[in-house]
Amino acid sequence: MTIAWILLLLLLIAIRTPLFVVMLFATMLAYSHAGIDLINIFVVMSDLLDKPYLLPIPLFTLAGFILAASDAPQRMVRFAKAVFGWMPGGLAILSVGTCAFLTTFTGASGVTIIALGGMLYPLLRQNGYPERFSLGLITASGSLGLMFFPALPVFLYVTVYSLATDGQVPLSPSRIFLAGLVPGILMMGMLMSYCVAKGIRLDIERTPFDATEAWLAFRAAIWELLLPVWLIWALQAGSIGLSEIAPATLLYVSFVEVSIHKDLSPVRDMSKVTLDGMQLVGAITIILAVVLGFNNYLIDQEVPQSILAWIRQYISNPMLFLLGLNIFLLIVGCLMDIFSAMVAVLPLIIPLAQDYGIAPEHLAIIFLANLEIGYLTPPVGMNLFISSLHFDKSLVTISRSVLPFIALLAVALTLITYVPSLSTWLPEVVGGELTNTTAGTQSGEGSILDAFGDFDEIEALLNEVENGLRKDSPGE
Repeated sequence: MTIAWILLLLLLIAIRTPLFVVMLFATMLAYSHAGIDLINIFVVMSDLLDKPYLLPIPLFTLAGFILAASDAPQRMVRFAKAVFGWMPGGLAILSVGTCAFLTTFTGASGVTIIALGGMLYPLLRQNGYPERFSLGLITASGSLGLMFFPALPVFLYVTVYSLATDGQVPLSPSRIFLAGLVPGILMMGMLMSYCVAKGIRLDIERTPFDATEAWLAFRAAIWELLLPVWLIWALQAGSIGLSEIAPATLLYVSFVEVSIHKDLSPVRDMSKVTLDGMQLVGAITIILAVVLGFNNYLIDQEVPQSILAWIRQYISNPMLFLLGLNIFLLIVGCLMDIFSAMVAVLPLIIPLAQDYGIAPEHLAIIFLANLEIGYLTPPVGMNLFISSLHFDKSLVTISRSVLPFIALLAVALTLITYVPSLSTWLPEVVGGELTNTTAGTQSGEGSILDAFGDFDEIEALLNEVENGLRKDSPGE
């Protein structure tokens, strides 16, 4: 009977049934096999409203659609050619950095694909990059940046770690950000190096640097280029908090494209752009809801606990443990969002890592790096589904496009895993203290969370994580 259901599932995939239907069918099959009432799937879906990454999705989606519908891509193409056109793979390198920058602030990689994909994809295609490379680059780059300040997952990681160890092992966000600096740059550097090699092999047209053209292109695209500068200034000034980046971005983009450049009509064009954007948001929200239901199944059946128990029983060598941990976390990254993974899986890993003598900072970077790659890993990585919907490409096409990037990131992950000093050296040298400029606080005054103003929303989220951890802890 099970084989028949699996064959039916494969048939649904073969006839290109909508992704959310296939995923819902698979989740219902898993629930039925475990003897769980199917109504629990839809009860758990309501928890999506409490997820921190839900609110930014429609706002960033609309901002991305506005940029794509305006003449912003043409202005950015001109600027990229003028400033980076002399470099092999210049525009692709710029795309990697831009995606990582936005992911740092949004804390959710799928949001980056939605917000920037509509602009970066046509830029890459217009400059001669192949479709598969362009899709893979944007999908892969959208998962980078979670190790850099002020990425929200780091704050959540430290909170869960502190709760799981009852505060006996001191760990601060500043030490994790320091630990992630070199590994984060390494992962970005791997993709950028591939961009350079691709640019040379494809003989992408390069243009000599012309200061006059660069200045004119800069003037034409200055309002788009000032967006990240304005966001950083507003954050440091305390005018907005991390949770307000999405509405601030939408407001800025709308004002620039409608009022300054006048590329879009405030009634005719904006209504169409909004309708198109919200159709995508609806599809993504359905998929997120179904994935959340499957997450609940994994937690209810204690699948992570079973895998880790097997690792503890049969693996005694630290090197083999790290290999098994990487494989396990890649699977977790495919099946669960990063916040659920922290609550459900991290408390189980911590005692194992302590037994094998893995430093807390090293474990944090391994955890984050694996989940970044897990977002891309076929067949069910979250970014694959989001890219498939956003670019209107088949899941197979997206999966094939990311394989070279996964291979490169796997090399970086191997170095991060087996060269602990990449993660532990900087926190030891600096002593775990961010500068006053970065932390926004003097000694003994405030906390690292105060660096960007009002964090009531984040504090509420941290309380939610604490409650979820206590609820899901084994033996309770």
